[in-house]
Amino acid sequence: MTTKTIGILVTGHSPAELTDEYGNYADMFAALLGKFDFTFKRFFVVDGEFPESPNEADGWLLTGSKFGVYEDHEWIRKLEDFIRQVHAAKVPMVGICFGHQVMAKALGGHVEKFKGGWSAGPVTYKRSDTGEEQVLLAWHQDQVIKVPEGAEVVGKTDACENAVIRYGDWGLSYQPHPEFSPRFFEGLAEARKAAIPEPLFEQVKKVEVPIATDKIAQEIGEFFTRDR
Repeated sequence: MTTKTIGILVTGHSPAELTDEYGNYADMFAALLGKFDFTFKRFFVVDGEFPESPNEADGWLLTGSKFGVYEDHEWIRKLEDFIRQVHAAKVPMVGICFGHQVMAKALGGHVEKFKGGWSAGPVTYKRSDTGEEQVLLAWHQDQVIKVPEGAEVVGKTDACENAVIRYGDWGLSYQPHPEFSPRFFEGLAEARKAAIPEPLFEQVKKVEVPIATDKIAQEIGEFFTRDR
């Protein structure tokens, strides 16, 4: 079987003080999917580095970011165009957090800051497709409020109705961060604690519950390797 190439579209930079130990977001996804026979190409779209074609990879993965998809940045609009090109070319795509949101927006959905505030730390996701409950690490205030036509919501939380979305055989996206280890998350929370309310930081600064990392890694890997 031919080794598949996964293009990682990096939409943000991890905190500088954590990079030496944990790498950047592309490194985390390469580690997450390490059991699969993938090669990875990294494109720092946040810095204006884009692929030339949707067919430059066998699958595409969109990372998280500190930016909002509704912000007026040229690279975000260009990324939305590229997502539509990938969709038209039927090259599979997976999105995480910002990636989840920008996929939805590019295809006609709507994203905004959730009036109920932040979701951060270990959160239980209820999956309608598998019937499972999965604890994963969240770090977001923005949410997909309106899902694109034809997309199916297959995961939600008490505070996030559209947390896992399937786009038929083409796309799969998650609001939480399966690539974050508990120790990285603790470092991230400390580095960016000014962004969230102090009482919430006190609740999430230590991760002490099992996280369903392996389950989601398997799901993403199988999604990319599926016959189409």
